[in-house]
Amino acid sequence: MNMTFDVVHVAGLVLLAVQLPLLLLLLARLAPGRTRRPPIAPRTTPRTDTTVTVIVATLNEAKRIGPCLQGLMAQQAPLLEVLVVDSRSTDGTRELVEAASARDPRIRLLTDEPLPSGWVGKVWALETGLRHAQGEWVLGIDADTVPAPGLVGAVIDAVEQDGYDVASFSPQFRDQTSAERFVQPAMLTTLVYRCGAAGATQPPPDRVLANGQCFVARRALLERNGGYAPARASFCDDVTLARHLAAQGARVGFLDGSRIIQVSAYASLGEMWREWGRSFDLKDATPMRRRWLDVALVWSAQALPLPLLVGLGLVYLRNPSLQQSSSVSLLEALLLVNASALFVRLMLLAALRGSYAERGAPFWFSWLADVAAAWRLTLSTARVPKSWRGRQYDTFAADQAG
Repeated sequence: MNMTFDVVHVAGLVLLAVQLPLLLLLLARLAPGRTRRPPIAPRTTPRTDTTVTVIVATLNEAKRIGPCLQGLMAQQAPLLEVLVVDSRSTDGTRELVEAASARDPRIRLLTDEPLPSGWVGKVWALETGLRHAQGEWVLGIDADTVPAPGLVGAVIDAVEQDGYDVASFSPQFRDQTSAERFVQPAMLTTLVYRCGAAGATQPPPDRVLANGQCFVARRALLERNGGYAPARASFCDDVTLARHLAAQGARVGFLDGSRIIQVSAYASLGEMWREWGRSFDLKDATPMRRRWLDVALVWSAQALPLPLLVGLGLVYLRNPSLQQSSSVSLLEALLLVNASALFVRLMLLAALRGSYAERGAPFWFSWLADVAAAWRLTLSTARVPKSWRGRQYDTFAADQAG
């Protein structure tokens, strides 16, 4: 009995020694979010003192690109041109773009050259667009996004107001299934835990977060720093490029764009789990040691507090003798740490509500999916992607693993 008690006591001490420092680390990461900038508002009037090239990379996006093109056609100056770089789609994407081009001559359809060795398809398309761009700023927009009227002007206003050379904007998610609204917010929370909140003070270069669905940079800066080539082999190209530019001295921002851009990225929970889940660990932009530290933080401060609170609470209530032992202080400390972590998690859920067009019960109870999100992060961290958006990268993946 004493041996069992000693083992439990030691396990409790180890758990507290792990959880408490990781909770303090999390609080330090989240603290700048208290003064984060509010969501960017659309610009209601044109501005003619600068120009913007929008680049949209496409590969079989016929089912999703329509709202994106409509939103881009509604943009005023400083939008100069929209370059849709297509990788030989076969599903009618090209015809949709050509029809939009006939209505708005700012839209141009380009075809990228065959994918070079060592490049991810989307990054190669963005590089192709950059080589044809004429605007002072280059704005990458994903085909599954819905730009609000006034997005382009608002993006430039935001970067100039804060003196950014590069910035990206978190979207508002829409058209999600109930299952997605239950699991996806938990997965998104792991990103906030690992990198901080959108609109907060700029973190160190190796903690910069970015969103390629709405990513703007000065064209001259990109060209001086190798264009998109620094991220050519990355499945999280947005974060890889942003961190590379930040390391070169560029001022890089990550702002709340929930009022200027929406995204409907996936058709089901299964697709989201596969497609986003295989890259959201940010392995191509983060050293291995730090990735696994982040995994430990997510398990410790996000996924385990609720199960531990339930388990520890039952142990405390069902063992009156334990309440009189020397372990009561340890047990109470563990309960306090995990209750604090759960409180932080619930407060963050409230902070993220504006990032979802539809919420309902699945969203508000998404904290119950934290264990699943932590498990997906662990799988993604341990595995190397072999496919992306219909392309296979088996040889490429083997090179990365080696």
